[in-house]
Amino acid sequence: MLSPDQTPRAPCEIFDAEAAEHELEALGTKYSGRESELRTAVAQYLKAELNRGRNQAEQMLLKDRHGRRCAERLCVMQDEIIRVLFEFARKRLYPSLNPSESERMAVVATGGYGRGLLAPGSDIDLLFLLPYKQTAWGESIAEAILYCLWDMGLKVGHATRSVDECIRQAKADMTIRTAILESRFLNGDRVLFDELIERFDKNVVQGTGAEFVAAKLAEREDRLRRAGQSRYLVEPNVKDGKGGLRDLHTLFWIGKYVYRVRSVEELVDHGVFDQDELKIFRRCEDFLWSVRCHMHFVTDRPEERLSFDIQREIAIRLGYTSHPGMRDVERFMKHYFLTAKNVGDLTAILCAAL
Repeated sequence: MLSPDQTPRAPCEIFDAEAAEHELEALGTKYSGRESELRTAVAQYLKAELNRGRNQAEQMLLKDRHGRRCAERLCVMQDEIIRVLFEFARKRLYPSLNPSESERMAVVATGGYGRGLLAPGSDIDLLFLLPYKQTAWGESIAEAILYCLWDMGLKVGHATRSVDECIRQAKADMTIRTAILESRFLNGDRVLFDELIERFDKNVVQGTGAEFVAAKLAEREDRLRRAGQSRYLVEPNVKDGKGGLRDLHTLFWIGKYVYRVRSVEELVDHGVFDQDELKIFRRCEDFLWSVRCHMHFVTDRPEERLSFDIQREIAIRLGYTSHPGMRDVERFMKHYFLTAKNVGDLTAILCAAL
């Protein structure tokens, strides 16, 4: 079964969820009976905490230079914000004293957010999962969360679907199939989420590995045609370019779908990668996440192209120094292109295994 990794995550280092819960409760008391003012106050408070947490994450990245860890910290903070918001909406805004069977909801992270890694400017993809059709209660809870996230300045992709709708649409649409493949439970009704994963594995995944692989490799070719076929572009796209993060994601999507694994490490057990290749995968992933997070912090936007005007600043942030005959930025870009080549080699290894 394609069950998600249920290993407890480390506590959030950059966001105090308990303090946020107390603050939202205090705001609820202060603005009792004034819902519009309450929503505004909650969004303003959480936006300030989000910005403070991002600043902390940036300082920690500059210190430890661990890109994947930075992306994990930002993701855990976002998880906690959504969890606090869900509980606030469920208990304070729209309490249901005697909920019916239809008044159940699971809040699920999908797509890139579902992987458990976020860059500072990443979109937030959410699925509000229901047992049956939408109810007034479910609609109100989802809207309360979404409007607050939007007011915080976040870009949120969202869908509200029943389990039946998810399965039906995943069969017909490879993008939705991939989003559910990467889905991760955040809050609400865990049983509902587990039902989705079990049915997804049984009714969608089984027997369709070849179809999925062909579709993902075709998507990759189309993406590289748009982004540039060479991995040696002078201003490479860290996310979508050849040898970038999306290529690593495609590797894992295929491995997860075909071999029914939950982590890259498990691909070693299936003989796809050896231990050395696994280390290369992790090094490539951490380096690319470091570059991407720094790019977002430096430009203060979701910038994915490593342009000339920021290359040297990123190099300095990553700790590169000038050596005789080679400047800091040249050493950095050489490392970048070597990483992109390693990602290409891993892609070839997986394709050969398939």
